[in-house]
Amino acid sequence: MMYVGAFALCFIVSVLLTPLVKKFAIKIGAVDYPNGRKIHQGLMPRLGGLAIVGTFMLGFMIFRPDLPWVWPVIVGGFIIASVGFLDDRYDVSPKFKLVGQIVAASIAVFGGVQIDFITMPSGNEIQFGYFAIPLTIIWIVGITNAINLIDGLDGLAAGVSTIVLMTISGLAVSMGAPLIALMGLLLLGSTLGFLLYNFYPAKIFMGDTGSLFLGYMIAVLSVAGLFKNVAIFSLAIPVLILAIPILDTFLAIIRRFVNKQPLTAPDKLHLHHCLINMGYSHRQTVILIYGMSGFFSVAAIVLTRATLWGSTLLIIGLLILVELFIELAGIISYKYRPLLNLFDKSR
Repeated sequence: MMYVGAFALCFIVSVLLTPLVKKFAIKIGAVDYPNGRKIHQGLMPRLGGLAIVGTFMLGFMIFRPDLPWVWPVIVGGFIIASVGFLDDRYDVSPKFKLVGQIVAASIAVFGGVQIDFITMPSGNEIQFGYFAIPLTIIWIVGITNAINLIDGLDGLAAGVSTIVLMTISGLAVSMGAPLIALMGLLLLGSTLGFLLYNFYPAKIFMGDTGSLFLGYMIAVLSVAGLFKNVAIFSLAIPVLILAIPILDTFLAIIRRFVNKQPLTAPDKLHLHHCLINMGYSHRQTVILIYGMSGFFSVAAIVLTRATLWGSTLLIIGLLILVELFIELAGIISYKYRPLLNLFDKSR
């Protein structure tokens, strides 16, 4: 009942709070303009992430998950949400945002959230020792930016985050980590309530306030709930769950390196841009990426139940499927377009 109550409370509060945040964003001039990264053409109130952050913090204060590292994580979350708020309102520099992310991640890491080891196919553990600190900071900052980068279509970042949080919470329950599940469900309810206003056509954007906070919290929960509990291939589970944003970010880094561009340079070659260029509508693109994210989440769940060599074969097969997903997108766009049209009321 605690799980249901936590989710329901945050969902309801988020639904009620988001319209108020929308009015606040318009009042202070926190609106999103079209640019090289964006699909939309007109002005749109952002700062919607305040509804997610505020609702989660309220739920946290009510249910008080008693975890040893929870307060450092909350402090880090407040810092990264503040950085996002400043960017949504004043468009701060990428360097400022990166410093804020590193500070927030460091607070969480020194508060006890660390990737201590990974398990090899042989079953042996590789302990990271002092390297656990920089490795975990890189993970948290990387996932934070991965969620931020996929926030390019209405409902995309919020929807993918919802799928990820459902998976993390479910695995946490099955692995005997109820308080991790509680944290995940508080964030899930907050995000899903906001998604009602953010799905295409969006009435408000989450902005960096939401995407940075979601990325940070998802990264922290994946470390605390999955790296420390999965006996085999502990590294692969959260990577699979976050496969879509990680893949999209990795390819963006490669593109900018090859083109000799700064990592912060905008482009329209992310996965969602490519699908739209192939002829998918806005809504269809989002639904397809939801499906991909869901597929990898299911694969992660299967991996936790697989044998040693079964896990090895599954990971190899999934690496091949990453490429096939991109190739099959073109085929699906023709063969299954009538089915996809069911999700596209605008067509």
